[in-house]
Amino acid sequence: MSNTIQSHVIQLLEQRGISFDVIEIPLSEDKKPIRNLEELLATKGLDPTSVVRSVVFKADSGVYTLLAVAGGGRADWGVLRKHLNERKLRMAEYDEVPEATGYVVGAVPPIALPETLRILVDKSVRHYETVVIGSGVLGYAIALKGNDLLALLTGADEGEFVKVEA
Repeated sequence: MSNTIQSHVIQLLEQRGISFDVIEIPLSEDKKPIRNLEELLATKGLDPTSVVRSVVFKADSGVYTLLAVAGGGRADWGVLRKHLNERKLRMAEYDEVPEATGYVVGAVPPIALPETLRILVDKSVRHYETVVIGSGVLGYAIALKGNDLLALLTGADEGEFVKVEA
């Protein structure tokens, strides 16, 4: 299968011999990815909750951390601060995300990242047979087996980092 896009993510998957599908996400007029990615996935037969979001935080110490989380859960700040041993954490600003990850907001993958970035994986990622991640290129996402993604994330800390909605 020939890919229309090239990114570090795709190179990594190809090097490891991991099969994946590229999903095109139509961009709106102002070049922002459509908000209803969930709807788009449903039309392709994918579970809308299987999107693994890459949430980037910055600690007071200046250290960036990326949390990979599926299922739309919200990060639990208390748990994150404790795990990272940081007094204060905040979401990374729009222009800090490329600095920390090498990717623009909306395209950040949980893999193929700078070694300086600390990566956490929420247990929610294990709940899906197939997951959808950022491709590194705006307007495209990648679907792959959840187990393949987890195999690429062996160096990451895994835990329960999200608030469970009651």
